[in-house]
Amino acid sequence: MLTRAWSRGLGDSTSPRGATVLELLFDIVYVFALARLAGRVADDLTIVRHALLSEAGQTLLFFAAMWMIWSLNSLMASTYDPRRTDIQVVLLATMFGTLVLAVSLPQAFGQRGMIFACTYVLIQVGRPLFLTLALRGHPMWEVSARVLTWHAVSGVLWIGGGISGGLGRGVFWTLALAIEVAGAASNWPAFGIRGARRDALSKVSYVHLAERYNQFFMIALAEVVLEAGAAISFPGFSTERTATLVAAFVAVVAFWRIYFYHIRPGREATGSLAGEGMQLSRWASFSLLLIVGGIICTAVGFGQVIEDPDPPIDWALVVIIFGGPALFLIGRTYLEKLSPTGPRCRVLLVGVLLLAVAAPPMVFFPPVAASVTAALILAAVGVADGFTHKRGAETNPPL
Repeated sequence: MLTRAWSRGLGDSTSPRGATVLELLFDIVYVFALARLAGRVADDLTIVRHALLSEAGQTLLFFAAMWMIWSLNSLMASTYDPRRTDIQVVLLATMFGTLVLAVSLPQAFGQRGMIFACTYVLIQVGRPLFLTLALRGHPMWEVSARVLTWHAVSGVLWIGGGISGGLGRGVFWTLALAIEVAGAASNWPAFGIRGARRDALSKVSYVHLAERYNQFFMIALAEVVLEAGAAISFPGFSTERTATLVAAFVAVVAFWRIYFYHIRPGREATGSLAGEGMQLSRWASFSLLLIVGGIICTAVGFGQVIEDPDPPIDWALVVIIFGGPALFLIGRTYLEKLSPTGPRCRVLLVGVLLLAVAAPPMVFFPPVAASVTAALILAAVGVADGFTHKRGAETNPPL
């Protein structure tokens, strides 16, 4: 009864066009979480080579798990009014839980495994459970009930992995995350619960969701500045370190330019009026996952070169430096729906090809050559993309 009274009108509430201050506060925790993930990637590059793949797999698992939390909360706030007290309580509880997860990351496959698993399950089961109880009698109940069903199943595996430890923990957690990703990709089907996909999609404010994507992108972009700036602060400037710092700045500008200017705002490019939100594709959430992951890899790669600019360069570092921008370009290519006036732009995919061709020879050059080359390719892609779309002089394009 308390839940019903507290959440009265939730199903009929609508999300505002702009993101709320609380959502920006929520993202502050992810500044810390992304820094922790970047630290894990950096550690993966310095451990013994025979354990690299397993350590990198753990980092990827954590990154995807943290991303699932952020994306589902952004979808909730873009479906229901985040200014409501009940939704704000859910966001604040998730924010604290995410902080606990970020603190537990270094020892999640060690002594803090149960803390990580239980906290993750509480977040991912608690959110749809509240929505299911609060939306009883409303058509949107079906959506939250389907999400709850999938996370209840995956939650058993998360807890099982926390109990088992060792190799079993990795197996259980990988299966659990695979279930959640499959559920999100297939729109959370559930036996005995009819879908309300059309109603759910019509309720989502894609203007609000696109703004949340933009804000999270900017937070991830700051990680490049933080990694490069922190790396050069202690040893100080040298020719190689300064060149890498400049390359990192060029990469940041290229990321910003390509992300915000790849599709010109307005009816001609997006099929909607300027300022009404980018036309997100069905796979937009997974596209932003690649974008943010690519930026984190780039940040770590440039930071590692600044810390140790002396040759030779390790092949794994080359993969990070060139693979990061490639992931970003692939993700940005598929973030939006196809323009109704023409085919998908191939400039970004050409950039991926250039990065793939330029990467292998870099193992024979000093580390700074790899960072500078990757930055120059990104800059060239940004310039070419600008000429292709023939944009105006917007300095802050509405998406």
